[in-house]
Amino acid sequence: MFSLFQYEFMQRAFFAIVAMSLFAPLLGVFLVLRRQSLMSDTLSHVSLAGVAFGLFIGISPNLSTIVVVILAAILLEYLRRLYRNFLEVATAILMSLGLSLALIFSSAGRGKGINLDQYLFGSIVTVSQTQVILLAILAAVVLVVFVLFMRPMYVMTFDEDTALVDGLPVRTMSVLFNVVTGVAIALMIPVAGALLVSAIMVMPASIAMRLGLTFKRVLALSVLIGFIGMLSGLVISYQSGAPASATITLVFVAVFIVTLLAQKLMSLTKG
Repeated sequence: MFSLFQYEFMQRAFFAIVAMSLFAPLLGVFLVLRRQSLMSDTLSHVSLAGVAFGLFIGISPNLSTIVVVILAAILLEYLRRLYRNFLEVATAILMSLGLSLALIFSSAGRGKGINLDQYLFGSIVTVSQTQVILLAILAAVVLVVFVLFMRPMYVMTFDEDTALVDGLPVRTMSVLFNVVTGVAIALMIPVAGALLVSAIMVMPASIAMRLGLTFKRVLALSVLIGFIGMLSGLVISYQSGAPASATITLVFVAVFIVTLLAQKLMSLTKG
């Protein structure tokens, strides 16, 4: 297996996996706990609009995607407050808006050769050194933020009313969390693809929450599961010739199913 990493593109893919496993599952844990699992899917679809817009006007799609996703993250928080008891309404509105704009810009730019396939499905084996560096910087920023603000985020996630009583700037923290999540998604889109990026964030968190007994253990397990799952998917895809992003997603789904079955079997055995 280690012979695969003699190639430079596989080395870049490996470092990209290390970087993504350090921040994507951590963000995913809070998304699941805040009942915003679909937010990652929504922002990934909105990012397509940013990509199409950037390609249409002739600027860097990475820059346009980051700007569009940040604006969408702020709007999402406003809609979440507006439809406090109907969170799915906010995600549905933004997802529809993002896909509509992406289709309009891509259709209008056909003469310019605009193709969104790379951003729809992604390709971790074609990740560039610049993208790896950006992912590493983001991982470092997210880790520092988590270390400094883990307790306030924990309180806000489980009980916003208590957080307000404690004097925490709940709305500002929530907006910043959405923005960081949006930037993370924007940087992962070329690697994982808009259709599969949410799986990399949510699936490791979902599995870790089935196994971890404490909050910190869930965070640690999510990172470990994310790294092992992505690395396994990369190796399997290389050997089988299957798309890497799809293979990684299937690995996570398989681990999730095995975890559920093992827990069910253990409960039956104890019973």
